[in-house]
Amino acid sequence: MQTASPEARKVPRPRADALRNRERIVTAAREMFVEHGPEVPLDEIARRAGVGNATVYRNFPDRDALVREVVCSVMDRTAAAAEAALTETGDAFEALERFVHAAADERISALCPMVSSTFDQHHPDLEAARERVERLIAEVMDRARSAGQLRSDVDVGDVMIAVAQLSRPPAGTDCFRADRFVHRHLQLFLDGLRAPARSVLPGAAVTLEDLRRP
Repeated sequence: MQTASPEARKVPRPRADALRNRERIVTAAREMFVEHGPEVPLDEIARRAGVGNATVYRNFPDRDALVREVVCSVMDRTAAAAEAALTETGDAFEALERFVHAAADERISALCPMVSSTFDQHHPDLEAARERVERLIAEVMDRARSAGQLRSDVDVGDVMIAVAQLSRPPAGTDCFRADRFVHRHLQLFLDGLRAPARSVLPGAAVTLEDLRRP
């Protein structure tokens, strides 16, 4: 019978209260990044999370680490929404609609300035979360296209850009007051995705490769 090595036994499992504190910090940071942008003071995040500043820095040694965790967390939740849409929605286009509205609720648009900021965009955690989201969006769209419900001249990049732009409030507009219009305008966009297409779109379908080009 094999037993764990002394080195393996020395690795402590995080306590439940430590995990809860970390989740509270990430939730508070996500809310405050949406409300005030990524430069919100960390002590304000600690106050909203109900923890001390030392707890924030123990979990996230710098702002980049916290921003990265928030971005990955939102991407993971968005991926989970796509998985739920695929498994729980029988109609292929309804699955796409469900995913798009869920992605907007995760405030993907608020992450765009953070993803393009100074921190390492090629960090393995960030790339893994991004690849999972992209793969699942493609799967949702492929299913609707195969069912003949999605117009053929759109791609994943079109949906990602539209969700980000339509869920971002206009400059000078209160973020939460603009929320009441988001799902209305997203549904207008989704109706335009249905096949058969009623017009010819200018340009070509936007792919993931297009989004990655500098």
